[in-house]
Amino acid sequence: MSFFAVLCALLIEQLKPLPRDNWFHETLTSWVRWTGRNFDAGQPHHTWVVWCVSVGVPSIAAGAVYVGIAHYSLLLALAFDVALLYLNLGFRQFSHYFTDIRDALDRGDENEARRLLAEWRHLDASELPRTEVLRHVIEHALLAAHRHVFGVFFWFVVLSALGLGPMGAVLYRMAEFSTRYWGYRLRAIDAPANDALLALSQRLFGWIDHVPARLTAFGFAVVGNFEEAIGSWRRDAGLWQQPNEGVILAAAAGAVGVQLGGAAAPGVTPDRSKTFAAGAEAGMDDAQGSTAGVPAQSGHLHSVVGLVWRSVVLWMLLVALLTLANVLG
Repeated sequence: MSFFAVLCALLIEQLKPLPRDNWFHETLTSWVRWTGRNFDAGQPHHTWVVWCVSVGVPSIAAGAVYVGIAHYSLLLALAFDVALLYLNLGFRQFSHYFTDIRDALDRGDENEARRLLAEWRHLDASELPRTEVLRHVIEHALLAAHRHVFGVFFWFVVLSALGLGPMGAVLYRMAEFSTRYWGYRLRAIDAPANDALLALSQRLFGWIDHVPARLTAFGFAVVGNFEEAIGSWRRDAGLWQQPNEGVILAAAAGAVGVQLGGAAAPGVTPDRSKTFAAGAEAGMDDAQGSTAGVPAQSGHLHSVVGLVWRSVVLWMLLVALLTLANVLG
């Protein structure tokens, strides 16, 4: 049933995507803000309470509702799966920025591309040259594809196999969103905040994302240039401050032959401030702060789109085969 739920959710999302400023995003923001305001008193142990309420309560609720529905009707349970996957999984939740920036670059409007990149990632892109704009767009698009599609997909399939329906999809989305929300709040909002809450959110999300990140990287290698992707993964993953992000971006860079990484503009997420130090610590004396390959060009945007869609097809086929084997068995 997992295969059909994911397939239906992706098809519906392509036909009727959520708008850019949608009610679901506003609901998530209000929920995480409410939990922080009511359960965070600034003490270290309060961070666990906030995270468990923010992430755990919606996840457990989704699993409990699914179990209750499935007890009476598998068809209604499938519809519940599709509904929550539609809200939590999909390309169109972020692809409008990617498409608009690509269109702006295609028509030569680099100022508009920089403006859109700044709006998308909340950074100052006014001084970035075209190559750097392309690099940042590719990196952010790859990470967004992982977090909005592959990570949600993995945890949905795992917990769905245990009979918990969309609990995994909600768990991953809430963990990712909470980390992103607290990071943005600490950077951009002039209000008291618990720094430990962001650190805890990042650490727990890193654990949750550990396996999905490596499966995403492996998928990119399989559907791209396998040898270069694996080589870049082993050689260059340490160029990024966040290990999970480094694995994904290094593998994708090798898969399509594009140069990623390097010094970052102030405020860029993910933070690449330790680019050179990371390479030295990992024993990569020949690291130049970026992966091998040619500098980012407009054609690489199309290559990245193809890489992501081929990877989606790969994992859908694997889940379909596992579903068929389960039915026949």
